[in-house]
Amino acid sequence: MKFIKAHATENDFVVVVDVDDQLEITPEQVAFLCDRRAGIGGDGLLRVVRLGGTWFMDYRNADGSIAEMCGNGIRVFAHVLVAEGLESASEFDVDTRAGVKRISVLSADASDAVVSVGMGQVEVTGVSTASMGSFDFAGIGVDVGNPHLACVIPGLTPSELASMSFQAPEFDTEFFPEGVNVEVLTELADGAVHMRVWERGVGETRSCGTGTVAAAQAALADAGIENGSVVVNVPGGAIEVELADGVATMTGPSTIVARGELVNF
Repeated sequence: MKFIKAHATENDFVVVVDVDDQLEITPEQVAFLCDRRAGIGGDGLLRVVRLGGTWFMDYRNADGSIAEMCGNGIRVFAHVLVAEGLESASEFDVDTRAGVKRISVLSADASDAVVSVGMGQVEVTGVSTASMGSFDFAGIGVDVGNPHLACVIPGLTPSELASMSFQAPEFDTEFFPEGVNVEVLTELADGAVHMRVWERGVGETRSCGTGTVAAAQAALADAGIENGSVVVNVPGGAIEVELADGVATMTGPSTIVARGELVNF
């Protein structure tokens, strides 16, 4: 089986092209492929499928669990379609478990791309709390097709955020019965924030696309701003998120690292 290894702001993926939907990949096989020692290594697996004339992104977390949506993953997905000659248009739709997303490929070659994604409606679901060890904090629940708790920490500096001890968070399981991605971020300053994220089914990652949308929503709300653009700086790079009347557009890079073939699968 052939594969592609790619990342978007260092949120990395194993990509399997299965246009005709012939492969049945088990959770155990996903976990093997994403294992950084025994497999290829990645924060998740993207399976490229075409169903009923529409591209479908089958996304799995590194532990093999199914996820509704992945913002970085869908940029990689779109990049692979164009780079592999599967899609000739610069604008097209990709279906996900969180609905259809509109893609605009701003630039792309065999290794690098810049992709804009219409992320659709962003819903604030309320206020909740979480903790990491002895650190307790509050944030807003944000539904970006998958659940997030985005937490703006007053007075937190980028250097303090970078040095924080990050670990699996405790959260309100009644508020988030399907689990949650937790973002910790600085206050909005000069149109930008810094963010770290703990993703359900994965752990801390270098970036989370839907998480940057949730972070932008939380940062604007914290600043008393309804609409605007936010540059979200993550350990793996930067993503720009624009929010207008509750609808989000995310723009950022994608990089294809390698193409190869599995010999033990």
